[in-house]
Amino acid sequence: MKILQRLMLATALAVVPVTAITVGGSAYAGTPADLNRDSSAALTRLYQTNPFAASLAHRAKAILIFPNIVKAGLIFGGAYGEGELLQGSRVDGYYNSLTGSWGLQAGAQSYGYAVFLMNDRALRYIHRSDGWEIGVGPTVVVVNEGIAKNLSTSTLKDDAYAFIFNQQGLMAGISIEGTKISHIHP
Repeated sequence: MKILQRLMLATALAVVPVTAITVGGSAYAGTPADLNRDSSAALTRLYQTNPFAASLAHRAKAILIFPNIVKAGLIFGGAYGEGELLQGSRVDGYYNSLTGSWGLQAGAQSYGYAVFLMNDRALRYIHRSDGWEIGVGPTVVVVNEGIAKNLSTSTLKDDAYAFIFNQQGLMAGISIEGTKISHIHP
């Protein structure tokens, strides 16, 4: 299993820099000021296009925002981006998101995603773990239009809710499964 993980990581590290040029944006923000600016703009866009995300933000303990993830793949693929953890209006840390995948895939795209951490358990997990693997630890629900219609602030029960937004490029499907989120020091 370790060999497959290393192969996926090597592929992701080889594919993502090329993708940054292909898709037209950079997944690497550079400085904390860049991340702050990009994250704020991304949340504003998300709230404008998804009113449920805006209402959920008021109930969340924290928001983990990745304004620009760059993804590419040709059988093996990878995605990378940087973001920040917001508690209220305060930045609580900077993180990266790294995904490796394999299967029937071809293309390149960019997108953003935000994870709304709804309780102390989810917030503690991201602070105490050596990186958060989506699918391990607190429950994360990816919210699409259909799910958003069935959720209300009184039916929220899960630890975290993820919204994927601002998709651009030429890959058919998207998922945050298999993603590792780690604390960084930009």
